[in-house]
Amino acid sequence: MKIIFLSSFCKWTGSIDICVPRAAVLAGLTVAGTLAAAIGGGYFLGEKQTREAMVNSEAAELRELLVTERRVIADAKAEQRAHLDALAAKVAQLQARLIRLDALGDRLVDVGKLDKEEFDFASPPPMGGIDEAHPGESIEPSELSVDMDRITQLLDDREGKLAVLEHMLMTREVMAEVTPSGRPVAKGWMSSRYGKRTDPFTGKKTFHRGVDFAGKPGTEVIAVASGVVLRSKKTKGYGNLVEIKHADGYSTLYAHNQENLVETGDVVTKGDTIALLGSTGRSSGPHVHFEVHRNGKIVDPIRFVKSR
Repeated sequence: MKIIFLSSFCKWTGSIDICVPRAAVLAGLTVAGTLAAAIGGGYFLGEKQTREAMVNSEAAELRELLVTERRVIADAKAEQRAHLDALAAKVAQLQARLIRLDALGDRLVDVGKLDKEEFDFASPPPMGGIDEAHPGESIEPSELSVDMDRITQLLDDREGKLAVLEHMLMTREVMAEVTPSGRPVAKGWMSSRYGKRTDPFTGKKTFHRGVDFAGKPGTEVIAVASGVVLRSKKTKGYGNLVEIKHADGYSTLYAHNQENLVETGDVVTKGDTIALLGSTGRSSGPHVHFEVHRNGKIVDPIRFVKSR
């Protein structure tokens, strides 16, 4: 076989004699090279596509993982916020209860006549101690919740006990208000006691049903306990008389008044002025005759006078 080369560029012509076997080998090599190039290109192209697919898959997995992690973080934040809101609500409840306890404590100080400087509910209790070298450990939310539950239980206990104490003190205060005690005059002196005495008009031994307090005419006569006025009128022997009904079967009587200042049915408070001291009725001079009755029976007023 003769292959002829013609080149207008190089201005050169020539020919090569190639035998048929040699030409076949050359053609085979050419085809093999072409196939190899095609196969190699396809391989590298397929490998590139495979790598890109793997990269895209991994990227998708990472994106999904990020979304999941963000959701977990958001849920954790929401849960933490819920815990904080719950703790804040508990703190608000505890603060409200402490305010009520402070108010109750102030009332008890007043009712019990305690030292307000010693029992100052508006100020925190004094505390102290030596500071440690280490800063200490931070408290965990779970521990804080347990402590708040314990404080709540303590507040429940204290509220119950203070309520009982308040009831006792108020009852004592009310009983002191409605039970006769003290003198029926702010100024004056005791001129005659309860019991047997010499009658100032007859000179004979008679029974005196009350105690007498002498003083200047017009001196204020005061109620020794709160109650309701049963009588306010002029009677034989007693002159101008005021009788007051109290609790627990007690009643008190104030006689020989210059003038009565209350009417039947009036409600009076302990210490109110109910009359002016005088000498009406069977009286030898200006004074108030004071009697105490319990369930309809006369009792010696002296122990009530001295129990003030």
